[in-house]
Amino acid sequence: MKKEFKIVDLTHSLSEDIPTWDGDCGFELSIKVDYKDCVSPDLIRTQKIKCAAGIGTHMDAPAHFVPDAPTIDKLELEKLITNCVVIDVSSEAHEGYIVPLSAVEKFEKEHGMIPANSFVIFYTGWEKHWENREKYHNNHMFPSIHVSTAEMLLKRDVAGLGIDTMSSDRGDEGFPVHRAILGAGKYLVENIANVKQLPPTGAKSLVLPIKIKDGTEAPIRLVALV
Repeated sequence: MKKEFKIVDLTHSLSEDIPTWDGDCGFELSIKVDYKDCVSPDLIRTQKIKCAAGIGTHMDAPAHFVPDAPTIDKLELEKLITNCVVIDVSSEAHEGYIVPLSAVEKFEKEHGMIPANSFVIFYTGWEKHWENREKYHNNHMFPSIHVSTAEMLLKRDVAGLGIDTMSSDRGDEGFPVHRAILGAGKYLVENIANVKQLPPTGAKSLVLPIKIKDGTEAPIRLVALV
């Protein structure tokens, strides 16, 4: 059977060594029952996971910032499986860089208007520091997004917004992008991997969270079909 598309994994693996917002990973994978405890031929290993909900490649539901807004389990699949748009700002991005409105304007001049219900990812190149948790965290100094840029994307009625850094906001001036995007009923995805493998347009993204009832955040398996 001929393969019609390439599958790109945009997800970082979870482990106890990954960078997190507060610097303390808190991820634990422990063994409850191990092979040595079993009777052959039924060798079994069962495990227990302990972690924060907003860890690794993860998504924020509107309820993360907005009381009584949709939670993870209420997000529509039609919004989670959709067209993927990648805006590459890696050539100018640095630790203090904030994605300006002009980045979207430049993209649309080259590729046309961003279609409604698209998942838009900003590729800053910061993902290259993922294996160095101190550098990736960098005292919350990493490329982020200007609120005017987020507001323009809301005018395009995007499904969600993603970035290959720890957050769309650094926190030094509050969280205006979170308020704007989540306040409009959209979702955010952070800590995205392998974005450079995606084209500017034409890919499909699958944003698939653990379906947590009443969850405001969740780890996800993020995949693109190119």
